[in-house]
Order: sequence, then structure tokens, then C-alpha cells
Amino acid sequence: MKHLNRKLVLPVVLSLTLLTGACSAAETAGSAASTTATSDAATSAATTTAATTSTAAQTLAENAVAVATSDAGYDESSVVDITLTGTGATTDSSAVTVSGSTVTIAAAGTYRITGSLEDGQVVVNSAGDGTVRIILNGVDISSSTTSPLVVTDAQDAVIDLADGTHNTLADAATYVYPDATTDEPNAALFSTADLTITGTGALTVIGNTNDGITSKDGLVIESGTITVNAVDDGIRGKDYLVVNGGTITVTAGGDGIKSDNEEDATMGYVSIAGGTIGLTAGGDGIDAVTDAVVTDGAVTIDAVEKGIKGTVGVVLEGGQITARAVDDAIHSNGSVSVNGGTLSASSQDDGIHADADVAVRAGSIDIISSYEGIEGTTVTVDGGDISVVSSDDGINVAGGTDGVTESGGGMGGGGDAANSANQLTINGGTLAVDAGGDGLDSNGSATITGGTITVNGPTTDGNGALDTNGTFTISGGVLTATGSAGMAVAPDASSAQGWLASTVTGRAGSVVRIVAADGTVVASFTPTKAFASIVYSAAGISSGSSYTVQIDGTSAGSFTAGEAPAGGMGGGGMGARPGG
Repeated sequence: MKHLNRKLVLPVVLSLTLLTGACSAAETAGSAASTTATSDAATSAATTTAATTSTAAQTLAENAVAVATSDAGYDESSVVDITLTGTGATTDSSAVTVSGSTVTIAAAGTYRITGSLEDGQVVVNSAGDGTVRIILNGVDISSSTTSPLVVTDAQDAVIDLADGTHNTLADAATYVYPDATTDEPNAALFSTADLTITGTGALTVIGNTNDGITSKDGLVIESGTITVNAVDDGIRGKDYLVVNGGTITVTAGGDGIKSDNEEDATMGYVSIAGGTIGLTAGGDGIDAVTDAVVTDGAVTIDAVEKGIKGTVGVVLEGGQITARAVDDAIHSNGSVSVNGGTLSASSQDDGIHADADVAVRAGSIDIISSYEGIEGTTVTVDGGDISVVSSDDGINVAGGTDGVTESGGGMGGGGDAANSANQLTINGGTLAVDAGGDGLDSNGSATITGGTITVNGPTTDGNGALDTNGTFTISGGVLTATGSAGMAVAPDASSAQGWLASTVTGRAGSVVRIVAADGTVVASFTPTKAFASIVYSAAGISSGSSYTVQIDGTSAGSFTAGEAPAGGMGGGGMGARPGG
């Protein structure tokens, strides 16, 4: 159950079944480095940690059901035609009144509107039961004082874009209201009732003073080619905004698309289940006061603030998302769950940020640029293909809200006290990190049970490829981490899987080989940045055994697996924790 507070929306936390995996040495190749590993050791069993994540179905089930009127068709014989004549209109229906340039529809039914109104308004004011369907059949309506198309009363309303037609609605730059207490309508297409937009035609909406399209109830977009230019928000459904199809292009001074019902915890959500959507926003691209859910479609966002924001939660489960944002590309005050789909993110802040939990189960994530790549109080990776480029930490597991982390970033080496609420868990998937700060940073503990992890970490000694304040255990998977030596950290000596740590130097593009005592090349990889330390772990590494590290074919020294080189944590050398 969601609990909605007026000042803060608490996150939805749903438990998943514990997953159990086993990992053996693997031959791996990634964008950051290629790694090969062989092993004569037995495969170790991995006990994993459950991820606090949510599926789209679970999240949507907690929200109110969207009301969408069927677009299956209508009886042509019952259609009422309305012809706009520039300054007025003609019709044969008694349910329609024309007063100057104002056309009022007073009953449920299907109405087909053709023509133009140069300074007028179409009003739906149907107090009875039944749907009011408006077929826009090539209309151009503008107003110098108000909204050109308003639904003031109806059980529900449908805007049907006739095939092959182009329709335009443009509102006033300054609205004229009857009194000082009135502030609606406030959008070029405005509805007080549940609104569905459908059809195969085109609609251009110009919001010259505030929003482009607004429904004070729910808004469902089934189809159509819709272009919105708005001074403030582009498309807003107060109770919910659901996009099932269509081609939608929004340019907005405020948010691109949003839902903002703060009074009911089951409302205020945005669901993208199809369509092609392009959003250019001076605010957030997608803004949901509760949940933002994407299960299909192609979404492209350029936002001055956040790309996708769901205050309670964000669930990405399908589709193709490209999010470019000055603030976080993906953001939640609660949790972020990535269960599928493709995400390409660029941000001057975080690629993915959650005040609570980030969980990745599947899908492809490519964080092209960021300050910090993925940040949450906990971060759990159960699967997926993840690539992160960050100027600071690649993965940052820290408490606090966005922009106010507890000892996150900065000096590495695990020197601060561990926060038991912070946990980094990697159970599977592929993770490649290129970080200017810490590669993997947890203010608490870190656990790796599976997956293929490649970290090209910092080149300066103020951070490290790996950084934890608590325990750091590894029991499966393949870990390759290179970076500076000043704050380097190795896994706990009690880890179930062997690991090798060495302070050796190399340049970007150097070929690193780890060679067993019998001459077998256990691993080979190529860091993409200069490095002064290496941590490598796979099932082929036996604790207590000696290995030679070769840099471009030349021995850089012999090292014992499970032992960190002398120097101490954060004191110019590498540190390992004695226990787990």
C-alpha cells in the first residue's frame, strides 16, 4: 500500500523472491576491458540478497484504473455535423447552440467538427450520462481571450482525430476570466472530465499562456500525431496520464508530460505503454507525483531539470528511452526499478538516482555521461547490461536525498564509519564503469555473488576503483578493477572466492596478464586508462597461491592471492579487510 503525505511521498517497497546463482570462471569481453579466465577449482555457490524492486504490474495495480473510452468506432448515421465558418458555425442539431463564435454541445453523442473559428470557442457542457465524442475533421480554432476547446461537463470525453486531417488549437496569450477567483480553463485543450485522444489524424496544440493539453481527471492518449508547444506544461492529466500509442512531440517551458494529483495515493501516475514520444522541456521531461512507469514505446527527452521523475517510484520495464537532462536523467524520492527495456542517459548530475533503492533486474542501461552514474541508499544488480561513465563515482551507495549524500564521493578508501543502511549487491549481469571518482563506492557494505564487473577507475589518488566503508565480500562472478593506488581497496580476506590485488602501473591500452605458477594465463584484460593498482577475482584464483602480473609482456611482480600489498588503506597503498 502507498501512503501519500502532502510534504513527502514515501517509496513503495515490494519484496522479490530470493535468487540463488552460481558462477564459474568465464571468458568475458566488455566495452571497458576484455577478460579471459580459466579455472580448475570447483564452482562456488552464491547466496544472494533479495532486491527491493517493483514490477510494472505491481506498481500499476496499486494505482487507480485508467478510464479510456473505446475507439472501436461509432455509428455514422448518428453523427452530428458542425461546420465552423470563421466567425460562427452551422448545424442541424438541437443539442448544439451557436452564440456568435461560441459553439456549445449540450448532450452526449458523436459530433464531427469541420472548418475554422478565427476567434472563438467550442464548449462541451453535457450534464447527462454518456460519452461526448468530438471528431476533429480538419479544424483550426483560435481564441484571443480563452481556451478554444473546453469540456466543462461530461461523463467522459473523446477527441477523435479524423484520418488524413490536420487540426490546430491555439489559445490566448492572456486569458480573460469573469472574476478574480477564476483561473480555469488554463490550457488550449482543457477538460474537467476523463479525456481520451484517439484517431489517425494530426493535432497541433499551442498553449500561449500556460499548458497545452490538460485534463483535470484522467488523460489517455491512444493514437494520433500530436504536437504541443506550451509556455508551461505540455500535456497534463491530473489523476493520471496514460500513453498507449501515437506520435507525440512536446516543446514546453515547464514539464513535458505530467500527472500531479497529490490528494490520492492511487493517482498522480504516468504510464507509457506505447507510441513515439519526443519531449523538450524547461522543467522535467516526465513528472509523476506518484509513479512513472514505462513498459513500451520510444521516448526521447531533453530536459533542463530531470528526465523522468516519479516521486514514489520509477519502473522501467520495456521500450527505448533516451534521456538527456541537466539534473538527474532518472529520479525518484523513493525507488527506481529497471526490469527491462533500453535506457540511454546523459546527465550533468546523476544518471539514475533514488533516495531509497535502485534495483536492476534486466535490460540495457548506457549512462553516457554523468556526475555520478547510479546512486541510491541501496543498489542491487541482479541482471542486465550496464555501462556507466561518470566524472565522480560510477556507483554510489549513500544515504540522504539527491545532492545531499552522507560522505558520498570525495576521498575513497573506506575511511569513514560504515552505514548499515547502505548496501551494494551485485548478483549478476554485466557492469562496466569508467569513473573519475570511485568506481564502486558504498558507504556501507558491498557484496558480489555473480556477474561480470569491469571498473576503469580514477587516475588520481583521492579516489579508488573500489571503495567501501563496511565489509566487502566476493563469492562469485568476475571482477576486474583498475585505478589509482592511493585509496585502493581489496575484498575481505574471508571472501569465498579468491582475489588478487597488486600495485602495478600501466598505461591506457596496456595488456595485463595474470599468470599462474605453472605458466597458465588465468586472465588477460586491457584497461582503458592509466592505472597503478589492480584487483581481479574469478573462480580461477586460488587464495594463498602465487601469481605473476605481466604488463605488456613484462613481469611487474609476483603476488599472493588473498593478500593485499603493503601500504595500508588510504596511505599510498592498498588495503584489504580482514574479515566479513
